[in-house]
Amino acid sequence: MAHEDHDALQSQLEFHGVSRRDFLKFCGSVAAILGMSESMIPQIAAAVEKGARLKPALWLHGGSCTGCTESVAQVDTPDIATIVLDILSLKNMTINMASGDDLEKIVDKTLKDAENDIGFILIYEGSIMRGQGGNALREFGEPQIDRLKKKAEAAEAIVAVGSCAVDGGFVAAKPNPAEAVGMKQFLDEAGIGTPLINLPTCPVNPEWIVATVINVLILGRLPDMDSFNRPSLIFGHPIHDLCPRRGHFENAQFVYEFGSKEEELGYCLYPVGCKGPQTFTNCPIVRWNRRASWCVESGAPCIGCGVTSPTPGGNWVDVGAPFLKRHRDLKIGDMRVQPSTAGVVVGAAAAAALVAHGLGMKAAGRMDGEGAPYEEMKECERKKGGGK
Repeated sequence: MAHEDHDALQSQLEFHGVSRRDFLKFCGSVAAILGMSESMIPQIAAAVEKGARLKPALWLHGGSCTGCTESVAQVDTPDIATIVLDILSLKNMTINMASGDDLEKIVDKTLKDAENDIGFILIYEGSIMRGQGGNALREFGEPQIDRLKKKAEAAEAIVAVGSCAVDGGFVAAKPNPAEAVGMKQFLDEAGIGTPLINLPTCPVNPEWIVATVINVLILGRLPDMDSFNRPSLIFGHPIHDLCPRRGHFENAQFVYEFGSKEEELGYCLYPVGCKGPQTFTNCPIVRWNRRASWCVESGAPCIGCGVTSPTPGGNWVDVGAPFLKRHRDLKIGDMRVQPSTAGVVVGAAAAAALVAHGLGMKAAGRMDGEGAPYEEMKECERKKGGGK
């Protein structure tokens, strides 16, 4: 049986132009995301080879631009869309030949199979729109929130992909006429206790989805998660710690205006809106588009799409806007601090950046205990007005 699984997978990979070597490299990246050693690569490969016989993962859509689906479907080498959609039996309601009544039958069959103990995991993209009595978004002639409750209760686990599904995202931004919310708030209000895994960012990274699906469906367990229901290994460190421009930050070399010489030299983007110190993801490591690049490396500041909040109205859009200016507010416990105010107090933009850096380090727990001593203030920082 194992040999048949291997042959079936290999034929699918070859059909899509993916070599065995590329597939094993992909399994290696999944192992890294899951915090496993390289010795687990053969086990992950063998598990994926059996994936066509696994219980299905049902991918549903709420209020969204389908950007997360696009993020997965347009990835190549290895063909992650093939690996996830075909091999792992993932049924995406957007990437599907069926429509109308036929599509409804696919959903209904998945729910019926769940009742027969086959089970499924629910992947949800987009916000939950509760406005107009649930009629802000209708599905197959019914308010979508009514149908979603049934699916959420029947699922073995729910994966909220993208920031809209996690905290409402753009759809929930003020004034939020659709009364959009994220999955956590929806489940809490409905009294549904199905385990939830949050994968924010806009759009979500496809490798995170694959790793999470493998973790739940193949390895049979939920990943270790933080207080925001996010996998700790993916969302455990601030982008700032991993940023390739970190050295410029430490040397107080900043971009204050786009199109300037400082931008050309690749200096730190904090003064023009980079939210890296407050955003906890491994974007600089995993990247997008065959690991070719990510926002900061492409020349844009991090706009904080990985930031999430457990409180209503805490979506990343309202928290992070305006995107090309510094954070209006940093929330630390019940206290709110404005970096611009901190900048006035310490007397320089560089010092304000260092304050935000310290907040990120504290939140990551890297300032607890003894640790390494701080460096003395550099001459370039004094010239910027950061000290006397």
